[in-house]
Amino acid sequence: MLIRSFIADDLTWMHALNQEHAVELSSLTRDGFAELIEKATYVRVAEKEVGLLISYDQDGDYSSINFKWFCVAYDNFLYVDRIVISKAARGQGIARNLYDDLFSFAKAKGYERIVCEVNSDPPNPGSDAFHASLGFQIVGEAELEGKGKTVRYMEKAL
Repeated sequence: MLIRSFIADDLTWMHALNQEHAVELSSLTRDGFAELIEKATYVRVAEKEVGLLISYDQDGDYSSINFKWFCVAYDNFLYVDRIVISKAARGQGIARNLYDDLFSFAKAKGYERIVCEVNSDPPNPGSDAFHASLGFQIVGEAELEGKGKTVRYMEKAL
């Protein structure tokens, strides 16, 4: 599966994929999603409109509570704001390929770690197992007030 950089023509399908998985990722308007991409440090897609990964570095202009937690905890990182694979394309190694591309990018740019959060309530055991298989470690947890979610903060040192 070819992993490539975002182009403007990707916006429509990427937004639709995000909205299909809004419980895990958070719902955004099309304009809000476009702004998320515009401000991101790293945006990659899997060809054939089946997956995406969006990441910010420690200097990103992003108001997420989870991102801010990592900004306090670490000086040098890439934060995975969202990764999603279409239901029809799961189990084909696409998420692993997206992460491998992110790891290569991060190492080349001198980032020390990759960080993310995974929902623990509601639980997301598939994501927990996947991130553990990539070498991510749990480094914290938070209950997100008003969102009905609890998350585990995870990091992988590079």
